[in-house]
Amino acid sequence: MKRSLLPRLSPKWAPYVFLSPFVLLFVVFGIFPLTFSFLLAFQSWEPTAGLSAMKFVGLENFIFTLQDEWFWKSLKNTFWLATAAGVPQHLVAIPLAFFIHSSFKRSRNAVVGIYFLPYITSTVAIAMMFSTLFSTDYGMINQGLQALHHVPVLGWLMPAQPIDWLNQADNVKPAISLVVFWRYLGFNTVLYLAALQTIPGDIYEAATMDGAGRWQKFWFITLPSLKPMIYFGVTLSVIGGLQLFEEPFILTGGRGGTDQAGMTTAMYMYRTAFEFNDFGTASALSWLLFVFVALLTWLTNRVFRSRHDAA
Repeated sequence: MKRSLLPRLSPKWAPYVFLSPFVLLFVVFGIFPLTFSFLLAFQSWEPTAGLSAMKFVGLENFIFTLQDEWFWKSLKNTFWLATAAGVPQHLVAIPLAFFIHSSFKRSRNAVVGIYFLPYITSTVAIAMMFSTLFSTDYGMINQGLQALHHVPVLGWLMPAQPIDWLNQADNVKPAISLVVFWRYLGFNTVLYLAALQTIPGDIYEAATMDGAGRWQKFWFITLPSLKPMIYFGVTLSVIGGLQLFEEPFILTGGRGGTDQAGMTTAMYMYRTAFEFNDFGTASALSWLLFVFVALLTWLTNRVFRSRHDAA
C-alpha cells in the first residue's frame, strides 16, 4: 500500500488550518486597512514622500474637517439625496411588491427579474445612459416633458423650456435622486416580495370571510407583517444613502456639479485623498462619516423598536 506523501493533519489543528485562508484574507483586506486608516487619521501624510514622511498631528485633521464648509455642504447633500431617493423607494416598493404578489402567479419571476435588472447592471453604464437621457437638447426626458407641455391638461405643470439637469445647481440633486431611486427600487421590491411570501395565506382567507377588502388586508395584515423587513430595508437604505458615491460621481464628472450641488461626503473624501493629496484628512473624514452612519442606524433601530413596543 502506498503511503501518503502529505503529513497527516491532526484533528486538533484541522479547523484552524481550514479557517486560515479566510482569516488571512480578512486580516489583509479588512483589519489592516481599518487599522491603517484609523492611525492615518491622526497623521499628516503625503503618500508620494513615502511612509517616513508621516507626521503625527493629533486631532488636527478632525478639527479641520469639522470646520470645513465643504464637508458640511457635502454632508447636507448626502442627507438630501439619501432622503429624496430612499424614502420614495420604500413607499413605492411596498405596494408594488404587494401588487406583484397578488396579481402575478406564473409570470411573477419574470416581472421581478425586470424590476431587479437595474440593480445588477453596471453603475457606470446606468450613469452614462442617464447622462444621455438628461441631455438638455436631445435627452428623452426633456423631449417627453416638452411633449407633455402641449397637452392642455398637463401644460401648466410641465416646463416650457428644456431643463438643464446636470449643469444647474437646483437640478443636480433631483436628477441624481431619480437615478438612485430607479436603480434600487427593484432591490427593495424583491425584499418585500420575499417577506410577503412568508405570510400565511390562511390569514387573508379569514379576512376575506370577514368581509375585508383589498385595502383593509394591505393595511391591517400586510404592513404589520412586513415590519421586520421594512426595518431591514430602511437600515440598508440609510447605510447605502450615506455612502452614495458612484452615481453622483459619474453624473457630475467627479467634480460635484455646479456649486458642488451633487458632491456627497464619499465624493469629498475621495477628492480629498486623490485630488488634494491629503490622505490624513480623508481618513479623518471617513471616520466621521462612519460615526454619522452608526448614529443614524442606531436612531433607526430606536424608532422601529419604539413602534414595535407601542404595538
